[in-house]
Amino acid sequence: MKKLHGRQLVLREAKYTVGIVFGSLLVAIGYAWFLMPYNMAPGGVGGLAQVLNYYFSIPLGVSMILLNIPLFIISFIFIGKAFGAKSVLGMLISAVFTDLVNIRNIAKIGILSLEQHSFSYQGRDILAYLGPEDLLLSAIAGSVVLGLGLGIIFKSRGSTGGTDIPVALIKQKAGLSIGTGYYIVESGIILLVAILLKDPKILIWGYINLFITTKITDLASEGLPYIKGVYVISPKVDEIKEDIYTELDRGVTFFKALGGYEKKETEVLFCVINRRQVHLLTDIVKDIDPDAFMIVTDVYDVLGYGFRSRSINLSG
Repeated sequence: MKKLHGRQLVLREAKYTVGIVFGSLLVAIGYAWFLMPYNMAPGGVGGLAQVLNYYFSIPLGVSMILLNIPLFIISFIFIGKAFGAKSVLGMLISAVFTDLVNIRNIAKIGILSLEQHSFSYQGRDILAYLGPEDLLLSAIAGSVVLGLGLGIIFKSRGSTGGTDIPVALIKQKAGLSIGTGYYIVESGIILLVAILLKDPKILIWGYINLFITTKITDLASEGLPYIKGVYVISPKVDEIKEDIYTELDRGVTFFKALGGYEKKETEVLFCVINRRQVHLLTDIVKDIDPDAFMIVTDVYDVLGYGFRSRSINLSG
């Protein structure tokens, strides 16, 4: 394995650090300007921080740090060092920024007007970028900005801690999948926040925001699914292979298969291509064998010649 040394390593780490800082800024804006003024944070530590702020007037960023400290301790005791220094950095910076870039502080330096962003909502005086009449727009905008920030942090090999830790614990101790773990933890937090804040609508807003945030996070951290895997079943796979070599400049792999109906041995051609090449491959296959059976599927990640990896490592 080739290791980076000296200047290359410094530049890479600097790039990751800048990414974590910028992503944390977006996370803070999503929380402080759009979601938390209306108690609409999509689960996680941000959702629980709303409760501490509501009952004890503890600043949101400070609440996030207080909630994360025991979670990181639990992580080190029961899971090990699964969350590295960049995760701690992402958690601290995003929490500090949440208090630092709130509407009141931004108004002090003249970027926003305090009067234009002061509203009354459910008997409370709040500061938000958009008023209660634009509640849906605030939910969408906040979720998109939050998702972008989280995606950039993940892409920079960081994390914000939070529910990542109990999810990892559930996976380790209960053997459940990560997806199931997130569903359990986030659903529990959204339900708990709705009960403690005595607002059933938080359930609806929480799930709407959670859906948007996770989709945007995936898009920002991994990009669009630009890779396709194609299976071709045909007696003419050798001819198809040659055209793939010459016209698409892609390699292929053959699998030995057994037809389920006639129990006849056959070969299956498998090829990984750019999504823009799908229609070209379809033409190649149909021109050579109109009766060929072709399956096109999304490929999550490819590591190899001609493709860039989309995998993310949070342990750095």
